[in-house]
This record gives sequence, structure tokens and C-alpha cells, in this order.
Amino acid sequence: MSVANLNYKAIIKIMGIIILVLGLTMVIPWIYSIASGDSDATSAFGKCVPPTIIAGLVIILAVKSHKPRFRAREGYIVVASCWVLASTIGAFPYYLSEFTDTYIDAVFEATAGFTTTGCTVVTGNILSGGLLLWKAISNWLGGMGILLFVISFLPALGINGQIIARAETPGPVLRKMTVRMSDSAKILYITYISLTILEIILLMLSGKMPFFDAVITSLGNISTGGVMVHPEGIAYYESVYIEVVMAIFCIFSALNFVLYHYLITGKFKFFFKDVELRAFLTILAGGVVLCTVGLMAGTGDSFGSSLRASFFQVISMGTTSGYISTPYISWPTSCQMILITMMFIGGCAASTSGSIKVIRVIVMLKLIWRGCIRRIHPRSVVAVKVGRDPISAPVVSAISAFVLTYFLVFLISILVLSFQGLDIDSTVTATLAIMSNTGTAFGETAVAGNYAMFHPFLKLFMSCLMIVGRLELFTIIILFTGNFWGRDR
Repeated sequence: MSVANLNYKAIIKIMGIIILVLGLTMVIPWIYSIASGDSDATSAFGKCVPPTIIAGLVIILAVKSHKPRFRAREGYIVVASCWVLASTIGAFPYYLSEFTDTYIDAVFEATAGFTTTGCTVVTGNILSGGLLLWKAISNWLGGMGILLFVISFLPALGINGQIIARAETPGPVLRKMTVRMSDSAKILYITYISLTILEIILLMLSGKMPFFDAVITSLGNISTGGVMVHPEGIAYYESVYIEVVMAIFCIFSALNFVLYHYLITGKFKFFFKDVELRAFLTILAGGVVLCTVGLMAGTGDSFGSSLRASFFQVISMGTTSGYISTPYISWPTSCQMILITMMFIGGCAASTSGSIKVIRVIVMLKLIWRGCIRRIHPRSVVAVKVGRDPISAPVVSAISAFVLTYFLVFLISILVLSFQGLDIDSTVTATLAIMSNTGTAFGETAVAGNYAMFHPFLKLFMSCLMIVGRLELFTIIILFTGNFWGRDR
């Protein structure tokens, strides 16, 4: 496919839809800013919302027709372009309200929102209610996928949503729940919305969290974005009930959302026998147990306090939510290494969590085991299986390539961030936190996931790295290959 053969009209029209969606979602924090008397945020949204909505409508109405053929390459271009576009447009409220000093800082804030990384580069300034609501909404939109939100509109455009979903949805294999991808997207978002509403209700039942706090917390929690109302985080509420509810919904959000369709349709066998689900819960349980024992042995804390701290912090890191309930940087080294390991693994495929994903770890361990068996029996034919199902060679190859590429990008990113001159703990864990979309690191960057100390160029680099991590590497990397822009084959 040459550049001239790209379906530009379809690409531009989808970008117009994304611009319109961004403008419409900004209306909510704009109204809240007006109602709460936040003049800076009101002015900022007032300057952003009308031109954004108008621009989206003009593009949609101007591009009336396009070629029906929409191929995989257009899908990758659309996904990459729309995520960059969302971060670029979403940055203006932060910049125009003077919450950030520079537009680069504003882009970092917006990217951290949409990619559910949840970190910041601002010190000494707290998000106002309207901006906080915008960050929570951007978390929520990015958690399930910005483009997945509009896939239900695409059949009217003559575009196959499966192509876009494959490029945006995290996980090695995208399992469709229905024949039409648009119907699958609707089911996913109905589940997503239902979980959000349920958590809002449960958090309000605590009696310590007002409606606004419950909304912000739920939008950030369901998306595993980690946004909170108060700078003290979850510790502000001093409630075990709230910690348990948030931890449970972190787990719900880190599960493969296809499993919820199985539950709703009565296919309980597929849910409870899912290998990735059982492995994920086992990893979390093992991490909680090891951290509890490590805290009791290393700090002398009681079993109850150690279990409480370990339970929430392990789940927070294991689901890449990035919440902080305790000063974990003072934990024993063994406990910190467990948290770092959890950040590397992440949640399940087709969830809102980031990082490598449990299913890939399972397949890689199976592949290593097969290598050991074939050392002993060179002529044996040993299939890589997940449960009783053999995994095809192309899928195993793709997973292997992803994991190797993930660590290669991770090492290169460490080298780039090392030019800031921070200690090795801060540099390595900051890279992992950004790339895995966790946001919370160790060392100098541990305090509330603040990256203000980095150079503006490195902030831009980290913004790109957040998008690369959220779109799982190849969606972005292939755009820089010659074959992608070559002739049709």
C-alpha cells in the first residue's frame, strides 16, 4: 500500500468523530466548573469546548463519502493518530487554566489521563474540581479504549470495527462476543458502565465518601487509572471498607471483559475454567501472602496491619492502578521486588490494565517448559497449551515477539531517561511505571507519581512511551517501518 492508496476520507472522518466526542465529554466538566464557581477552569473549557465540537462536526459533515475498503494499515494509522490527537486536544484545559506552566506539561497530564497512567508533572498545585473531573473522564474513556467507544458508529461508515479494535484492544487474541464487532463493543461498554455505577453506589454507602468523590474515584478505579480527589489518596478516608471495595473493583477491571459476557449469558463453565483468570487471582493471592510475611518479618508489624497494607498495595500494583495506601518505599526490599514483579505482569488481556498481561506470561512459561522437554526428548512434538487448548504457532510467535520487544523498548527507555541523572532505582522504576501505565514508581518519583523533575524533552518522550505502552508497542512501532508504507502486496 502506497501513501497515495490510503483511505484518507475514512481516516479523517473517524478523527472527526473522535474530536466531536472529546468536545462533548468536555461539556460535563465545563458545566461543573460553572456550577462550582471555578473561574479558571470555566474559562479554559469555554475556550476549548465550542471550537472542538464545531471542528468535529465540520469534519464529519464535510467528508460525506469514502471508499468502503478499510484495511489493517488504515486501522493502525487511525488508532495511533486518534490517541495522539486526544492527548493533544485534551491538554488545552490544563494549559489554558494555567494549571500547568507549559503546554508540554499539559500534554503529559492529558496523556497520563487517557492512557490511565495517572501520574503528573505538577508540584505545588492541586487540580480544581472541573479539571479533576476532566482527568477522571479521560481516564474512563481511555480505560476501555477511545475508539472502541465509537466503533458502534462505524458500520454506518462502511468500516469494519474489528480492524480498529485489534489495533487498540490490549491482549494477544481478541475474542469477539458477537458476530459484529460493533455489538461486542456495546456489550463491553454496557458492562463497563454498569461496573462504574455499581462502584459509585458502594462507595457512597461507606458514609465517608460524598457523591463527587465517589464519581471521581470510580471513574479512575474502573479504568485502573488511579486518580483520586485528595492528595493524601485513599488514606484520606481512613476506611477499610473503601479500601476493600476499591481493591475488588480494581480486580474486576483487570479481568478479561469477555468473561463478563459469559456470566451474563449463563456460560459459567467458560468463566470459572478460564486459565488466565485463575492464574491472575493466584498471582495476586501469592503476592499478598508474600508481602504480608515480608512486612511482618521486616518491620515487626502485626498480622492485621501487614495484611491490610499488602492486600491493597499488591492489588493496586498488580492491576496497574497505581494507588498508594501506605509508604511502600520504606518496605523491605523483598516486598518492593514483589510489587515491581506485579507491575511487570499486569492484568488480563482485554481489560483496562496495562503491562505484559497474564496470558502472555503463561504462554512464555509454557514455551520455556517445552524447551526443557525438547532438550530431553529432541524428537518429541510438544504443543504449547493453555488449559486443554493448544496455541497455534503464529500466536506463540507473536507473544514471544511482543515480550522480547517489550523488554527491548524497556531497556532503551531506561537509557533515555538515565540522561536526567537520577539514581538507578528512580530511573528503572519510573520507566516501568510509565510503560506499564501504572504511574507510581519508586525512588525520587515515588511521591504520588510525580515526574516534575524531568526535562521537557523527556516529558514528551514519556508521553509517547505511555501511548506506546497503552497500545501495546506494535501499533506504534510498525508505523516507523518501511514495509508499512510500501506498495500493496
